Amino acid sequence: MWKAFWAWYERNYTLNISIAFGLFILQAWHLVWLGSDVVIGRLTGESLFSLEGLALIVTIVVDYTEIPAIFGITLVYIDAWRRGERWYSALMLVLLHSQWLHIFWITDEFVVETISGATLHTHSTVLPLWLAWVAIGIDYLEVPVMIDTGRRFWRALRERDKEILKDLH
Repeated sequence: MWKAFWAWYERNYTLNISIAFGLFILQAWHLVWLGSDVVIGRLTGESLFSLEGLALIVTIVVDYTEIPAIFGITLVYIDAWRRGERWYSALMLVLLHSQWLHIFWITDEFVVETISGATLHTHSTVLPLWLAWVAIGIDYLEVPVMIDTGRRFWRALRERDKEILKDLH
């Protein structure tokens, strides 16, 4: 069964990495918001922009695309592991899966409440400020994975284009 799955995955690698990278690159918007609203707001006392209404809802929806993106990108690195990129794949998987800590343990709500000192709802956090900075750091650990996945995406497109040109001749 696994052989059949990986054979299918490799035959459709360009499509698979395109979907995974597309979902994952959406996280760049979340990181821009986090940096410009939460981090800059804490460091300077005034955020570059804050989100309300529909923009906030869209940002929340985009943030949750991280879950299917993690699964898709995991397959990219398991496939790379299978092809011999063991240490590098392991490192990327550790950085990628550190996001589960952020998603399930240290939420954005906690980060915003702790960093800003305000509460988004009716409760306030009892967790320390340093933990919010840890959560922000964890969130940015996905940047090297985004860059590498983008590199793999562009390489897959170039290889697909070469195959198309080869088939035309």
